[in-house]
Amino acid sequence: MKHIRATARIDSDDAPAFFNLLAHNPDVDEARVLEVNTTIEGVETFLFAIDGDPSAFAAEATGTPGVESVEVSPVENGTAYALMVMRPMETPLFEAIHSAGPMSGFVLRTPMIYRDGSMIGRAVGDPAPLQRAMEQAPDDIEVQIEEIGEFTGGLDDPLTRLSERQREAVLAAIELGYYERPREATHQDVAAVLDCAPATASDHLQKAESKLVQAVMDEFGPSV
Repeated sequence: MKHIRATARIDSDDAPAFFNLLAHNPDVDEARVLEVNTTIEGVETFLFAIDGDPSAFAAEATGTPGVESVEVSPVENGTAYALMVMRPMETPLFEAIHSAGPMSGFVLRTPMIYRDGSMIGRAVGDPAPLQRAMEQAPDDIEVQIEEIGEFTGGLDDPLTRLSERQREAVLAAIELGYYERPREATHQDVAAVLDCAPATASDHLQKAESKLVQAVMDEFGPSV
């Protein structure tokens, strides 16, 4: 079973309007597909997280092919959420990929990311149908497979990278408010819960934080 990561790039002059609203929108730093609910009628509901100002996206999305409705939450901490009902096969990008050939044998994973003129996606399964679809995509869609490797599932849960003591330290820190802004606890407070020296608590937290950051950046950092 393979893990595949790929990037699709489309110039703004050639891209469908919906793609531009997410990937080429100066007001949107990044958009992520978090969840998808499908139906046999071909209508799908998408939940997006949008970093930035979603105003233009909310106003214009329903005017693009395939999009039936959009509901956007208020922006909080720089991120808004959009619930979108659409018919993907009626949108130019999805239809072009789907028409390339049979798409069985793999599953797309979330999040799918739109940023800097690109759509970054991951899949698990047989790379052959995905490669075939990419090769037959329209010329104005530049698709590149960034990585193919064995799927282990470990990256789905970064906590699996932590030792038991590191997990205890992070959980104690969260409960005490160590990661709140402003910070509500210190290394000494975490150490008291763990029954260890403050320097030891600090070491556990630093190592855990390093592992968690690396786990996230492995999937979504600059290398993608």
